[in-house]
Amino acid sequence: MSQSVVPVIEIPEAIRNTVQKRFAKELVGKVRLVFFSQEMECQFCAQTRELLQQVTGWSDKITLEVRDFVRNKDEAKALGIDKIPALAVLGEKGSRIRFFGVPSGYEFQTLTDAIVFVSSGKTQMPAAAVAESTKVATKPIHIQVFVLPTCPVCPVVASLAVQLALTNENVTTHVVEIAEFPQLATRYHVVGIPKVVINETTQFEGLVPLAEFLRHIQRAVQGSPTGVSPTI
Repeated sequence: MSQSVVPVIEIPEAIRNTVQKRFAKELVGKVRLVFFSQEMECQFCAQTRELLQQVTGWSDKITLEVRDFVRNKDEAKALGIDKIPALAVLGEKGSRIRFFGVPSGYEFQTLTDAIVFVSSGKTQMPAAAVAESTKVATKPIHIQVFVLPTCPVCPVVASLAVQLALTNENVTTHVVEIAEFPQLATRYHVVGIPKVVINETTQFEGLVPLAEFLRHIQRAVQGSPTGVSPTI
């Protein structure tokens, strides 16, 4: 059975130059992009891999490691990878940041932010917000951020979730390109984006300030669900 041809993502020269300059200035430690694929059964895997190959060519501090989702199932499980295409952004101390789907369009900003944050060990969160996150997220927190590449506000929310995962060891963040996973759109009633689901129970949509994001996390920790429960 032949595969459909997926167009290659061409990163505009202006964006490429801007990101390369940022990487040269802000990358400190090594970053491993561990990409899970299965070329014969994953429609968007080849496109995602090509995009990541471009990114790794912009800095010698970034390496791309390609894994087969089936043959490397134990590693996939250890990294929390349960669907493809999938990407784990890992630094010298690992990280709890995962991307599912092609991180293109506006979501490319979230990916480059994650690479910089993981490499430098620094985020843009104020110290007071980091301290508040530590007080609030006292139990394991799984944040799913559902996005689309055409959504201009999605990277703001996704980046907050990424930074929370980097500043609090209890937080794991998954950024999911929802158009590639329609079963998840049905399960979580994704109508508006960005949509955030925390620990399967607490949900909200749209652009929210960090303080409100933390309040939703607190509700999840306390077992006070908001939004619509997922359809199983």
